[in-house]
Amino acid sequence: MIIFLEFSQLQSTTAICPSLFNATSAQDGILSRMRLPAGLVTSTQCELVTNITNQFGNGEIQITNRGNLQIRTSQALSFDTLLDLQDYGLASSEANTDGLRNIMASPTSGIDPHALINTVPFVKQWNFYLANHPELEILSNKFSVCFDGGETISVSDRPNDICFVAVEFDNEIYFSLHLGLGDRGDSPSAIGRLIYPEQTLQVLAALTEVYREYTEQKLNQANSCARPPRLREMIGNWGVESYLQLVEQKLGYALRRSSLELLSQESKIGIAYHHLGIHSQRQLELAYIGVVIPLGRLTSLQFHGLGDLSRQYGGGALRLTPWQNILITDIAEAQIEQVSQEINDLGLSISANHPYAAIAACSGYKGCKAAFTDTQADAKKVAAHLENCIKLDIPINIHFSGCDKSCAQHHPSDIAFVGIQSKDPNYHEVYKVYVGVGNTDFGRELHSEYSAKDIPNLIIQLLKTYQNQRRDSTQTFREFFNRQGLS
Repeated sequence: MIIFLEFSQLQSTTAICPSLFNATSAQDGILSRMRLPAGLVTSTQCELVTNITNQFGNGEIQITNRGNLQIRTSQALSFDTLLDLQDYGLASSEANTDGLRNIMASPTSGIDPHALINTVPFVKQWNFYLANHPELEILSNKFSVCFDGGETISVSDRPNDICFVAVEFDNEIYFSLHLGLGDRGDSPSAIGRLIYPEQTLQVLAALTEVYREYTEQKLNQANSCARPPRLREMIGNWGVESYLQLVEQKLGYALRRSSLELLSQESKIGIAYHHLGIHSQRQLELAYIGVVIPLGRLTSLQFHGLGDLSRQYGGGALRLTPWQNILITDIAEAQIEQVSQEINDLGLSISANHPYAAIAACSGYKGCKAAFTDTQADAKKVAAHLENCIKLDIPINIHFSGCDKSCAQHHPSDIAFVGIQSKDPNYHEVYKVYVGVGNTDFGRELHSEYSAKDIPNLIIQLLKTYQNQRRDSTQTFREFFNRQGLS
């Protein structure tokens, strides 16, 4: 058993950004977040999470857009419960570094027939490194690392500080180094450096150590209440080349330079939902099933049931996706029909065209003090209305955000609803409405103020206009509404 040193009997509940050991108090309970590197959770771990949720929580489990698990409990988790989570590998042995953001990888790592390299071992190695370097606790909790193995289901466009993207160059496999240089929510950018896979952990450690030294210097110069600087702030102050020079000094060798041009992220629009449904794996006669999780939330019974299916028919683990869905992998092709039926019996769908497949919503005001609207309830009303009133032939990404922080989804959507403070003294919930691409991160503003109760009918109107007037079935919703002069 792992023993905590100098740790209180209950978890702290004062965090702004929740973790397992430092949770957040919200209107709907105490929010705890479990890091699951690469989004992997075994059936045995599913059982423990289910038991804790049923004992202390509201019977609901949530998947985040980084492949974490979140639970809401009526009281802080006890010391013994936290020890159980450590024993089952659901919590780091080092409480202070457990708050760093989850390590991301494609949910199809190791099973995608088109991948260049399996990134799961790299994720595990880096997670082990973090657990054994407690000095990294001074870093910003938002420090984030990602590995993309060249899978069809790419994660290289997800917001991260450091991303290693597998590429083939001169008949060899490398990782192209990407760094988060832009604003909040922007994709990391390639910086013209190629890294041999066997050097990856060493390079990542050097990148992190330079950042740690910068953080330590800044915190020593500031008062005790100062927040740790983000990596992009350091790069903004120094520039990429100065940062890499210090990294190379620690490594004792220069990183390979390259002008290699990667596929643009625009070419991968729409790929996100291709993981839903039934797909063949690179392993012969095995397949995986992508399950739609409504708004990333499922009951403990459903979560436990999916874990049981993975143990009975698959590889014994679920894979959580950055799109808040779940994969069951390593299923014998002869058993796909049986597993699909059992998923349906749990009240879940595997169709990419299901309304919930592409609807994202933040916690709303019940789970976040910054939100103005009940995004979860409003999104559920929309999904129910869509099921009854229209049949989708391609996924339509609808994003509900309780404020302009856009925590649930950083990338552009087809339709976005952003909660704003109501001017009505009787307080009726209102949203700004955006469609397609525009001069804001959410798209082009369609309505500056729109009542929440009228949103389901508005969406039906927009979707019927699109389906009836689009050029053909290949024209996307975003392309259609970006036509000049369309109101």
